[in-house]
Amino acid sequence: MQSEHSKVKALTFDVFGTVVDWYGSIVAEGEVFGNTHGIDIDWAQFALKWRSGYGPAMDRVRRGELPWQNIDALHRLILNSLLDEFEIVGLSETDKDHLNRVWHRLKPWPDAVSGLNRLRKQYIVATLSNGNVALLTNMAKFGGLPWDCILSAELTGHYKPDPEVYQTAASLLGLTPGEVMMVAAHPGDLRASQAVGFQTALVPRPLEYGPGGVQGVNAHPSDLVANDFNELADLLSVE
Repeated sequence: MQSEHSKVKALTFDVFGTVVDWYGSIVAEGEVFGNTHGIDIDWAQFALKWRSGYGPAMDRVRRGELPWQNIDALHRLILNSLLDEFEIVGLSETDKDHLNRVWHRLKPWPDAVSGLNRLRKQYIVATLSNGNVALLTNMAKFGGLPWDCILSAELTGHYKPDPEVYQTAASLLGLTPGEVMMVAAHPGDLRASQAVGFQTALVPRPLEYGPGGVQGVNAHPSDLVANDFNELADLLSVE
């Protein structure tokens, strides 16, 4: 297995869902926020709707309906509509900003920190996320994520899966696309990176959408497939 991937010098990681548990983190923090602010709603549905608004919001930017903006700004647009939908009133601007920044405080999956620490013994490990640089940096501090480098779609003025995001990441690392492996739980991300020459590893996260929303994902024949980051390290012959 190692010989096939011997060219790889860096691993770039999707973050939301692949490295961190956005669903569990938002539900847990939402319930605490609700208790302190007298908000009695279904936080699981709130989390799922917040996440489901993300793709359509990016598409509005791609179509030119909105100017390019970072993910904090898009999350806030979606949050504003959810506050209306769930009839949440009376929050201060400080409250809304704190709630929006829950995306900076997402908890890593149990294997993420130990797996990344192993992988970075042999490879550069970097984010490659639609999350903006400040968000990803704060998340790393919060969760103890040992990135060598924070790369973001924000640096390109595009969003994944636009090819510019992947091409720019390889260029910023001083590598050819074939020397980079994209690691993600989402096959669409892997296919887009593969189209510009990346190698790919699929790490499914069946609980990404919560225990009631288990989703299967299909690997491509060219993908490495691992159940978690420590198994990926094993497949790449990292001690």
